[in-house]
Amino acid sequence: MSTTPGVSFRKDGTKTFIPLENNPEVFTKLIHNLGVSEKLGFYDVYSIDEPELLAMIPRPVHALVFITPAPMWARVRENDPGSKELSYDGSGPDEPVVWYKQTISHACGLIALLHSVSNGTAKSFINTNSILDKILKETQDLKPLQRANHLYNSIELEKAHMAAAVTGDTIAPASEEPSGYHFISFVKGQDGHLYDLEGGWGGPVDCGTLDDESNDINASFTPGFLLYGGYFLRACPGASTDLIEFSL
Repeated sequence: MSTTPGVSFRKDGTKTFIPLENNPEVFTKLIHNLGVSEKLGFYDVYSIDEPELLAMIPRPVHALVFITPAPMWARVRENDPGSKELSYDGSGPDEPVVWYKQTISHACGLIALLHSVSNGTAKSFINTNSILDKILKETQDLKPLQRANHLYNSIELEKAHMAAAVTGDTIAPASEEPSGYHFISFVKGQDGHLYDLEGGWGGPVDCGTLDDESNDINASFTPGFLLYGGYFLRACPGASTDLIEFSL
């Protein structure tokens, strides 16, 4: 049983966190506390198709975190391969991406941040012997459920998340309150493909290769195509305008 203030448990025993505020300062502070170099940080993306606003994004870009309300998420996932049921069985150093199954309620923001900094070029900015460095080394060869259990039982990770969850520009909700949003990370895999990573899905979603000419994650920051963040908008056919809500 957790003794970290704010953590609660549902009737079925599921550990439940206070959700992270959608705030780049909160995200940045959390990854730094987990052991990512202060050279990396999160920034707001104000447009997916306006060049002058896209030009404001610091380069290089290592990952994108996409936040979407549950109705829009459900419409898109209807057309995605797989389901919420665990279907991925990868592990080891040759995995195209490191993927974490989410078993902690309201931790989708945390899982998205872990996906963002545990993959691609961002991984090289993790400090040796830090919380995150130890998690990666200890879980590399574990299968998804074992890996999820490792995160579930990590008190260091729990404390870091909860410390971040009570900061931000708004009053933090109680962990028992419902959360109607999904956090998704888009990263470049070791195979050069772009991946949609979400702990609440059955495994990584391979979105295909990046720009054919440069195979560079930054080449995807072009009008109308923002690291497949635009994919979530395009993949919602017939959705009413009240469903088209997102944040990057």
